[in-house]
Amino acid sequence: MSVLETKEDLKVLVETLNFREKVDRALLLIREAYKKYGDGLVVANSLGKDSVAVWDLAKRVDPKIRGFIVTTRFKPAETVAFMHEEVARYPELKIYKNDIKIDDKLYETDPDQCCDLLKVEPVKRAVDEMEVDCWVTGLRCTEGRTRTDYTEVEERDKGLIKLNPILVWKEREIWQYLALYGVNVNPLYAEGYRSLGCAPCTKITSDDNERAGRWVGTSKCGGECGIHTRPLKTNADGDGI
Repeated sequence: MSVLETKEDLKVLVETLNFREKVDRALLLIREAYKKYGDGLVVANSLGKDSVAVWDLAKRVDPKIRGFIVTTRFKPAETVAFMHEEVARYPELKIYKNDIKIDDKLYETDPDQCCDLLKVEPVKRAVDEMEVDCWVTGLRCTEGRTRTDYTEVEERDKGLIKLNPILVWKEREIWQYLALYGVNVNPLYAEGYRSLGCAPCTKITSDDNERAGRWVGTSKCGGECGIHTRPLKTNADGDGI
């Protein structure tokens, strides 16, 4: 049976697989998905530590694999500079951005709408324009309270597969991989950040939850921007996730 079709207990995989076994599993998941979906497999690269690890894994499977980056007008200068460095190195990474006019403080008054407009909408466009059948993410089930109900292979949108090849990795294993393979990372991590987003909505915290520094002081605190919870594709019946 293909690893794409297995339904294993994620908690068991998190605690019993060693680092090498997790790397091999991630590579196998990407390799089998790429064999199945070909150019329809595309990596979503947020430029965070998990995304750059997945991007490196994908490039080890096949250098021709494509990816996309969603950026916003509120991204830190360090992230923007890092983005341009990555795109210069990997021209197969396509940048998407929504320049729609919004209130300058929308992230304070309605953070959900801000994320929908500036993050979710560009992802929808990327999925459509790049003709994505399977998008690869850097989700991990150990990352925070909102990321515990995902599976390695999902179809939350009809006709769009989401592959989460490092879902069972722990934070230290991400850093172990990045160090071992010399993967470049966003310089903001050196300042103490553990999860990166837009500048106004990302803080340094000492909380055990990696995502605790996101959207502090709002109802979204430690939550999600919507990319992994909103419909990205609409089927013939008008339904999404």
